[in-house]
Amino acid sequence: MAKLELARVKGTRDLLPEDMVRRRYVFESIREVFERYGFREILTPTFEYTKLFQLRSGEEVVNQLYAFEDKGGRNLSLRPDLTSSVARLFVNSFQTAPKPLRWYYITNMFRYEEPQSGRLREFWQAGIELIGSSRIEADAEVIALLIESYIATGLKEFTVNIGDRLLLDEFARMLGVKDDIGLMRLIDKKDKMEREDFIGALKEFGLDDNGVEKVLALIELKGKPDEVLPKAYELFRSDEAREELKKIEEIFELLKSYGLCEYALIDFGIARGFDYYTSIVFEAIAPNDLGIGSIGGGGRYDNLIEVFGGKSTPATGFAIGIERLIPILESKGLLPEFKIGSDVFVAYIGKELEIRKKAVEITQALRREGLKAEYDVRGRKLRKALDYANALNIPCVVILGKRDLEQGRVTIRDMESGEQFEVPLNAIVEKVKGLLKK
Repeated sequence: MAKLELARVKGTRDLLPEDMVRRRYVFESIREVFERYGFREILTPTFEYTKLFQLRSGEEVVNQLYAFEDKGGRNLSLRPDLTSSVARLFVNSFQTAPKPLRWYYITNMFRYEEPQSGRLREFWQAGIELIGSSRIEADAEVIALLIESYIATGLKEFTVNIGDRLLLDEFARMLGVKDDIGLMRLIDKKDKMEREDFIGALKEFGLDDNGVEKVLALIELKGKPDEVLPKAYELFRSDEAREELKKIEEIFELLKSYGLCEYALIDFGIARGFDYYTSIVFEAIAPNDLGIGSIGGGGRYDNLIEVFGGKSTPATGFAIGIERLIPILESKGLLPEFKIGSDVFVAYIGKELEIRKKAVEITQALRREGLKAEYDVRGRKLRKALDYANALNIPCVVILGKRDLEQGRVTIRDMESGEQFEVPLNAIVEKVKGLLKK
């Protein structure tokens, strides 16, 4: 009979203990900052009705849905993001709750897209949603939180680039482009295209050479406010556009108060991939040699709640791409060295029940003192037990035999030095802790 081979599904990962300890460190570093800013954790179902995502997600995301029909004939999809689910939760249960709501999540998402560096079909995001404030203070708050979240993980070189979706819409109208959504999607992909290909794609929207030059001039408006805003005021003349520019000015003034202004830039070439953004948008970029672009981003989505049947409610938020962030941290050597596995291994000699019971008692005593301990559930001979502990880099081994039990003592072996110590049963924990502190 042929051997059954089950491969890992394309676009997914098996995460080993050494991977998980790094991820947990990153998760907890981010979680601590989220909660310091007053955000509270939520989690929505892994799958929702497909219609939820079709209502407001961009065409690209809808095409990437993991959609299926369940046994009851319902059309469902694995979540491609959490913002739509959060909006559904808000509409269902929290429209009359005190505002603003500060929610955060750290969980997995699913999209059927071509795997590449920093992009998988199952991926994790850490994100927040701030629902119920239309003021610019809310935008500044979430941008500051995004910056501090990256700093907390150890990232040092990065920028959060701030743009405005409304200004891009205004720009499309100035150029006479009817398919403003299509133009936004094209601008959003500009960094992934050769310049000639990008220009060619712009002309497909009916732009002449003058229109193309204006688009190129717009996406080059990037830098600090004092460098960029004077040029932006020359480019945008309408009252609505100038009101948006004033918002951006105020965001940077507020970021000065947060002490985080150095990490922020203006970038009017940011469109973001979702169609539901309505005003301020932003994305985080960290220089790297891995071919990874944005490591997170977000923006204001004041119309989404209403689209899902709720009362008009302003909202803003962001998501951090964990599968993009961690490889960058690793490549730059910014993650701490982690010790994984047990601190101590309890080995016993003999098959008598009393010896096995004492081994369990010693192991439990070590665990109750906060030590990571395991005992030999395979009942190996001592040499094999020591080989096992050595292979797993367990620094201490407690050895117990029949004679030890009769004399009320054990032998503790320091696996690094090879030294062995005879220790009374009531002093095991103290001795192990002392060896681990060396």
